[in-house]
Amino acid sequence: MLLPIVGLFVSLLHAQVPDKPVTFDDIKASPNADWLTYAGDYKGTRHSPLSRINAQNARNLVPKWTYHMDTSRKLEVSPIVYGGLMYVTNSNEIHALDARTGRRVWSYRDDRSEISRVNRGAAILGDRVFFVTGDCYLIALHRKTGAVLWTKKYAETKRGYFATLAPLVVKDRVLVGVGGGDTGNRGFLAAYSASTGEQLWQIYTIPGRGEPGSETWSEKLIDWGGADTWLSGTYDPELNLVYWTTGNPWPDFYGGDRRGDNLFACSVIAVNPDTGKMKWYFQFTPHDTHDWDAQGWPVLIDTTINGVMRKALLHANRNGFFYVVDRATGEFLRATPFVDKLDWATGVNAKGRPIEVPGKDPTPTGNKACPGVRGASNWMSPSYNPQTGLFYVVTLEQCDIYVSSAKEPEPMKNFAGGGGELIPTQPGKFYLRALDPKTGKRVWDYPMTGPGTMWAGTVSTAGGVVFFGDDDGHLVAVDAKDGRHLWHYNAGQAMFASPITYEVAGKQYVTIASQTDIVTFGLFEPAASVPVLPGLKKLQ
Repeated sequence: MLLPIVGLFVSLLHAQVPDKPVTFDDIKASPNADWLTYAGDYKGTRHSPLSRINAQNARNLVPKWTYHMDTSRKLEVSPIVYGGLMYVTNSNEIHALDARTGRRVWSYRDDRSEISRVNRGAAILGDRVFFVTGDCYLIALHRKTGAVLWTKKYAETKRGYFATLAPLVVKDRVLVGVGGGDTGNRGFLAAYSASTGEQLWQIYTIPGRGEPGSETWSEKLIDWGGADTWLSGTYDPELNLVYWTTGNPWPDFYGGDRRGDNLFACSVIAVNPDTGKMKWYFQFTPHDTHDWDAQGWPVLIDTTINGVMRKALLHANRNGFFYVVDRATGEFLRATPFVDKLDWATGVNAKGRPIEVPGKDPTPTGNKACPGVRGASNWMSPSYNPQTGLFYVVTLEQCDIYVSSAKEPEPMKNFAGGGGELIPTQPGKFYLRALDPKTGKRVWDYPMTGPGTMWAGTVSTAGGVVFFGDDDGHLVAVDAKDGRHLWHYNAGQAMFASPITYEVAGKQYVTIASQTDIVTFGLFEPAASVPVLPGLKKLQ
């Protein structure tokens, strides 16, 4: 059944929308002038080749336009841009904007959605743009008009599922995941035909009873153990593997009823997008009891590790370690701490397993552990600049008090088995941190001021600039080489999204979502010369 379209404002004369449909090859070539995936490129580097805005002129950036979304409270979208048209999402809605002016071209909203959640973005292929609703409908719309082409409900809310992610398009299919694992469900990843909405495959992130890995769970919780897939993945076209991170096991903070490693929670899984078969997995935090899920971006680069050229997967994990894994085989290569406040483990052994410090699990009376429950980093996007060879990641230095409860777990009753509580005298502090993937060492820090509440990410450019949202509600530009401050703009609201950059008609723009607005910047352009009226002196 077609879902309702509300507010179809077609102004195609004002937005020069290209007739050419978006191809798989176009997406593989992104980013360029366009930005065709959540992370810009399939490998999650979030690095743009654009350089009109650079370290020398970034100080000349000015606001170009702002688009207010009336129904928004906490925008987390990373926009898609194709041929001068920008697609932005909020919970259960998507808007197409003229990327030069912010003028709305069309909008669609599903007012019948059962659940209102944040939404992180859209995907595009052919003449279709895709997004998910909070109650797990995957919707395909015509990219030029917003007309509904098909809808597919892919998970049941009565089983505790919801959706917040931006879909990932690979070849001729759209990949989606689910949230809700913190209240008990069984996570999965699924692929649907981009043209028809037909399900092509589905893979669960918790093994079924009797399957390999099921021995790491108790029979009591194996059907409800979480390990959800609420953030998008990355993709290597040469290896034809999709890399998707998984959420924490459930109950989050009490592991007494789920003794064992709890596969494949807190892991990255490598999946063949043609078949849905898992090739390998790597688990970052076995038997997690601190809610340190692995939902962060697996960034794919080729680099030298210990003198050997590797197809590497980089992951700044919530548990405080920066991991490097061989993305072809899943072989563990290295893990190094990237925060100072890390006391639950002394390191990671040769097989990639953390060397845990006894007595750091949550307790009924509360137990201090570091990092805090939000993690050393989280889902906010990192970036990688191949020119500097640096990996840029927003990090949080914080410890929390972890509390556990052995109450009988009941799925879908909002029971997490405890929680993490802020230490009032020890507020967290955010940094933008530059790491060297070849060594794992920290190269520079950019300390932020603010209340410790932000969730914004980064974008890197060939102009030698890293843009990011900071903890005070600013969009900030720093020099990619050394972290030197170049420019900032106060959006007046908290930021929970990652910026992008794109080009239209020879002009480069930078866009980020603030709490309720989409804000876009470009270089200052002097006004055209104006004839001087008779009797007036020209100003010098």
